[in-house]
Amino acid sequence: MPTGSAERVSVRVDSWLWAVRLTSTRAAATAAARAGHVRIRGERVKASAPVRIGDEVRLRVNGFDRIVIVERLIVKRVGAPVAAQCLTDLTPPPPPRTSVPVAVVRDRGAGRPTKRERREIDRLLGRDTDQH
Repeated sequence: MPTGSAERVSVRVDSWLWAVRLTSTRAAATAAARAGHVRIRGERVKASAPVRIGDEVRLRVNGFDRIVIVERLIVKRVGAPVAAQCLTDLTPPPPPRTSVPVAVVRDRGAGRPTKRERREIDRLLGRDTDQH
């Protein structure tokens, strides 16, 4: 199965991140490295840094770190089942979502809320109504 791993010792980290589908484009992987969101063995790296089998790669995505161990080196983008074989995902599960306060729903075309409704909305949202 040709996946572009013809006996390589290392691969560029931006190319590998794109090939195993951790970023949607190679340019996005390069931009993440430039911004300091890519770490190999705990150190921030450039997009051209070599990644080797057994390396721990951390990629910051949406404020959370994806932590993966390199199992196989590839440079060509592959399907999701093959990409999953190229890494071991050690990312901890995301923290539980906090409860979101209930949003006030008004009927469409009901006009502006009355003074009484505004007070109820403020009370629901926890806003202080005594501004004096």
